[in-house]
Amino acid sequence: MFNFMKKKSNSTSETPQQRAERDSAVDKVLLGYEVGTLSIATMVTGLEREGDQLTLDLRLPKDSRPETIQQELGQLLQPHGINTIHMNVRLPAPEKGAGSSLPKSMPKTTNAMDNQARPAPTNDPEPPITKQAPTQASLAAHPRIRHIIVVASGKGGVGKSTTTVNIALALQKLGNRVGVLDADIYGPSMPTMLGVDTVKPELENEQFVPVDAHGLAMLSIGSLLDSDNTPVAWRGPKATGALMQLYNQTNWPQLDYLVIDMPPGTGDIQLTLAQRIPVTGAVIVTTPQHVALLDAQKGIEMFNKTNIPVLGVVENMALHTCSNCNHTEAIFGTGGGELIAEQYHVPLLGQLPLASGIRAQVDKGEPSVLADDEFASYYLSIAKNIETNIDKFAKPIDDKRIF
Repeated sequence: MFNFMKKKSNSTSETPQQRAERDSAVDKVLLGYEVGTLSIATMVTGLEREGDQLTLDLRLPKDSRPETIQQELGQLLQPHGINTIHMNVRLPAPEKGAGSSLPKSMPKTTNAMDNQARPAPTNDPEPPITKQAPTQASLAAHPRIRHIIVVASGKGGVGKSTTTVNIALALQKLGNRVGVLDADIYGPSMPTMLGVDTVKPELENEQFVPVDAHGLAMLSIGSLLDSDNTPVAWRGPKATGALMQLYNQTNWPQLDYLVIDMPPGTGDIQLTLAQRIPVTGAVIVTTPQHVALLDAQKGIEMFNKTNIPVLGVVENMALHTCSNCNHTEAIFGTGGGELIAEQYHVPLLGQLPLASGIRAQVDKGEPSVLADDEFASYYLSIAKNIETNIDKFAKPIDDKRIF
């Protein structure tokens, strides 16, 4: 083990608000800083902060440059009030007969976060890191779920959850057995949209029994909270742990589809899901607006890097028809969904109107497909387009696996 220690500075007292803001800033920096192609947050095995001092325990991959990482993290964190960084770094042991590629001493940096590296004793008993992060190809399919579809967007406010619940109901209407997992840990909305916000899941043999929501097997962190206004103020590792618990410790019935409503963005929850849940494919929801398209592209790129097929793009809020004069207007622009689908060679699964009726139906717990209103046909068309090509992405099922 090598310890890269910075000079200590006196810690200052913090208010709870200041502490929360600084912790949040640290999380965002760690999630956004990449070593190779992975976020350094996935390499953190321990984290402790006291005032302006941050201590990180890291398992870094081979050929990493810990001194460079420390310097760059220092520059990123200094604007957020972190003036001292301690890094306890573990690297894979060098191959037999090969000299260590690490310098015996590290020169002092010239910025405000000056440090002097100190090599640890050479008889470190820590074994080399040999286990790689799991990939989609190495994940076995769930024995009771044929297809897992994630519905994602690069940003919030594009109608992702409304689209998710209606797609799930549309797949069910086509004769499939469907479940819904609300992975939006910080903003769960599925219970309200399906009108089961007062129903709590039962426990059976230490596993959750999904809530029956109009025939859908549904589970959400929102179903476990005391009330709708209870905030989920969790840091990244706890949120991802909750997602995996909802997935693994639920007695899912036999399903043709499990539709997962993802949180917006491309952060820790998305990376955890990509490494630990066998996903058949992703559906990207966007609006025609240029800013939304930029974020949708980031979502597609993330799924490409994690080897999750993109099943297609849904363009939401494409057109608005005035209820008084019947004038149709493209409020958020035109052609955005078609452009991004063409750019990434994926299908445009459908275009949805900007209509108050869609919003009103989910607000009262009866989404458009369930109510069979004038907008239900849009979602049924999207569901049919998903079914057309999904089998070629299906993961092989191991019938001999005991789950």
